[in-house]
Amino acid sequence: MTTVVIVVVVVIVVVFFAGIRIVRPTHRGLTERLGKYNRYANPGFHWIIPLVERMFRVDIREMLVEAQPQMIITNDNLNARVDAQVYLKVRADEDNVKASVYNVANYKLQIVNLARTTLRNIIGTLTLKSANSERGRINEELRHTLLSETASWGIEILRTELKEIDPPEDVQITMNKVVKAENEKVAAVDFATATETQADGQRRAEIKKAEGTKQARILEAEGQALAIQLVNEAAEKYFIGNAQVLRKLEAVERALVQNAKVVIPADTQLINVIGELAGVAPIPLVPKAAASPPDRK
Repeated sequence: MTTVVIVVVVVIVVVFFAGIRIVRPTHRGLTERLGKYNRYANPGFHWIIPLVERMFRVDIREMLVEAQPQMIITNDNLNARVDAQVYLKVRADEDNVKASVYNVANYKLQIVNLARTTLRNIIGTLTLKSANSERGRINEELRHTLLSETASWGIEILRTELKEIDPPEDVQITMNKVVKAENEKVAAVDFATATETQADGQRRAEIKKAEGTKQARILEAEGQALAIQLVNEAAEKYFIGNAQVLRKLEAVERALVQNAKVVIPADTQLINVIGELAGVAPIPLVPKAAASPPDRK
């Protein structure tokens, strides 16, 4: 009896430990009993009946699937080497975890083939240049197509990214030459436009400067004309019949203002010189010889 008990205990212990299943937080479990789905396993400790039940663990973390590089003929009949990446994950609820196991045989492999086919359909309608310039639209269109096609797989397409769209080497060299020529053309046009703008600015500045000089001269001439008019009016009002005297006074004033030098004869009185400059009759000089001698008695 002791031997039987020991054997029974050992069998129970072995069966117990054989049925232990640990589900990590990064996974979810599906338990089948005799080939039929039985229950859903959340993270933690679980025990199944050995040989009767079976547990499938499903990774629910975000994963990267590489769509292998392929050659695609673009709409302008050029061969382009296209490579893409798909980021996806299995939704963590029970229905989606079941769908990822029971609705699709191998979602990783099938998503690669589906992505490659979708890329051929999208890029085949574009030229090589537009395909390179519209990567964002291609990524978004690829993602929407994969979402609709995998709706029953229990997975979520997080994002898709085009890694490369490379033409053949000879085509790439030609395209580089075309781009370089276009850039040089744009640079030449920009330089010509800048030069023309600078010349136009200088021309406008010279015109404004000439207009300013012209206006200043006009104003100066108008000021001189007005001054002459005022002087004439004053002469007619206050120096009637003495215009010549006024002119002489003006000459004296200008001579004195401009520090003009006046040569004075030695035997000439200063007041007579100023008088002659002003047009006034000089004071007659009495010669010393003509002076009357004192009376002598």
